[in-house]
Amino acid sequence: MGQGSKRTNKLKRIIPYVPKSGVFLTTTIIIFIYELTYGFVGFWSPPHIPELSIPEDVAVSVALRLRYDINRSFAVLRDIASGRDLRKFLMVIAGLWVLSIIGSCCNFLTLFYIVFVTLHTVPVLYEKYEDKVDSFAEKAMAGIKKHYATVHAKCLSKIPRGALKEKKQL
Repeated sequence: MGQGSKRTNKLKRIIPYVPKSGVFLTTTIIIFIYELTYGFVGFWSPPHIPELSIPEDVAVSVALRLRYDINRSFAVLRDIASGRDLRKFLMVIAGLWVLSIIGSCCNFLTLFYIVFVTLHTVPVLYEKYEDKVDSFAEKAMAGIKKHYATVHAKCLSKIPRGALKEKKQL
């Protein structure tokens, strides 16, 4: 097998990437050819491509809001990681553990699809069966609080906790 099989292997590696940008490439080529032929033929009008711009005040307000939300998220993450609220810390650990189990069973696109469908169906189902869900949730929360109290009394209260030192800010 000579040079031909090497080229075939290269094509096999390149071809999966073509469909991802093929639509944009095809659209760009069609618009380019349309503009080019307009200069030669001249009896149809060129396509109107609108000029898009974002006002500065909108961009600044979005950036400020994003900065505020990111800083607040960092503060919450710092509180969770420092161990000040043990219950929240354990809930985050459990959530990340469940997420890692689900993530090991399927890829990101499948997980995204499941979350999307769930977020669009659960509110409708909750509105339909609100009374039953609320009574079940109250029973479940009572059971979880009871179990947490026994775990806290037997295990968590025996863990020594030192004083947390605040960092000096310059």
